[in-house]
Amino acid sequence: MKKTLLVLFLAFNCNLFGQMPNTLTPSDKVYGLSKFWQEVNYNFVYLNKVDREQWEADYRLLISEVQTTENDYEYYRLLQKFCATLKDGHTNVYFPEAIQEELYNTYFGEYRLWSTHIDGKAIVSRVNLSKKDELPIGTEIVEVNGMNTKAYLEQKVIPYISSSTDYILWDLAVSRMFQAPKGTSFEVKFKLPTGKIKSLSLTHSETTEKEVYPAFEPWQLMEFKWINEDIAYVSLNSFGNPKIDSLFIEKLPELYKAKKLIVDLRKNGGGNTPIGREILEYLTIDPVLYGSKTRSRLHIPSFKAWGTWTSAQDTVGDSWATQEYLSYRDNYFHDFNYQGSKVQLDAKRLVVPTVLLIGHNTASAAEDFLIYADNQKHMTKIGEPSFGSTGQPFQFRLPGGGSARVCTKQDTYPDGREFVGVGIQPDILVKKTVQDFLEEKDPALEKAIEYLGKD
Repeated sequence: MKKTLLVLFLAFNCNLFGQMPNTLTPSDKVYGLSKFWQEVNYNFVYLNKVDREQWEADYRLLISEVQTTENDYEYYRLLQKFCATLKDGHTNVYFPEAIQEELYNTYFGEYRLWSTHIDGKAIVSRVNLSKKDELPIGTEIVEVNGMNTKAYLEQKVIPYISSSTDYILWDLAVSRMFQAPKGTSFEVKFKLPTGKIKSLSLTHSETTEKEVYPAFEPWQLMEFKWINEDIAYVSLNSFGNPKIDSLFIEKLPELYKAKKLIVDLRKNGGGNTPIGREILEYLTIDPVLYGSKTRSRLHIPSFKAWGTWTSAQDTVGDSWATQEYLSYRDNYFHDFNYQGSKVQLDAKRLVVPTVLLIGHNTASAAEDFLIYADNQKHMTKIGEPSFGSTGQPFQFRLPGGGSARVCTKQDTYPDGREFVGVGIQPDILVKKTVQDFLEEKDPALEKAIEYLGKD
């Protein structure tokens, strides 16, 4: 009986995948694969960290595999899997819009649910309102399609995700664990907060019910409030919109009354680095701010050619030979001119004991903000490590309407310390547990208030 059900399940899903766009010729598929492989070889700033033999072997194997994919979806999945081996959060392959429109993640007809990675577990963090008692918030997803959740994620989800850090890899995997074409079915076991096990057969289809629990809070570019008469709280939720600078400046008359300050960057996925730096200028007395140090690969073909005959011993005391040797190994870099950013602000500053709340979603330009703030003695970082990925991607189109990007710039602390791949670490580590989630507690904010409350 189980074998019969499995055959029917596979046949059902094959038919679903057959509904996906199927526009690419074998030549298109090889070209797209080769285009991505080429741009990585030429532009990827972390190529020196890649196992080149394995990278080339994977490419050669995929030349045949991509040509036999049944549709554009399967083809792009292979490209994403290839890309994921680079382990970089700013190097990605994106589905064409026609495919993306056919993919569901949270919709299951009668049910709708979101999953979040908390305390090493896949936790139901939101459902459609009518199911809040049947699938209570805090329910753990313990099994998917006959596999324990950890094994399912490791085998079916993680291999397709590009990430610079392991903890972000797991965060993304849990949040996307059910992403699949409409009509795809899952056999899921849940462990309710009571300990009871509940099994459901879920199939991706439109959910007509609009209300969800907990309801989504309206997103704001910036939030401001008073914790108490001494501590002001500001949440800077994006540096993608320059309006946040004017919003912050508008609040300065009130902020100047603060004796202590909490700046929350946990929802800030980045944007434009100068936007965040403008705000930081109000929070420091330093005349110069020092941001990340950057470099990119420098490729001069003649040096690479000469490098085929250059040995390591030839480089001793010889800069020319060193460039040859490193160029042949795709390991020669151009260091961009580095200098501090001069603060030319005439306005009053707000320099008081300050906590910067950070977390896994503090990314890119928000991490650049933290680099600038690294030497500020009145600032303390509380929370969890940041996203651990930034850089300047080179974007390009792929056959069938998809696209990709490749990171071309390496960013480090001014002294060369790396934060890409490891994240910016908090001074005080505070993790949210499942119990905190159930009780709607914010342990990082609580810790910040406690820390600032000390005289």
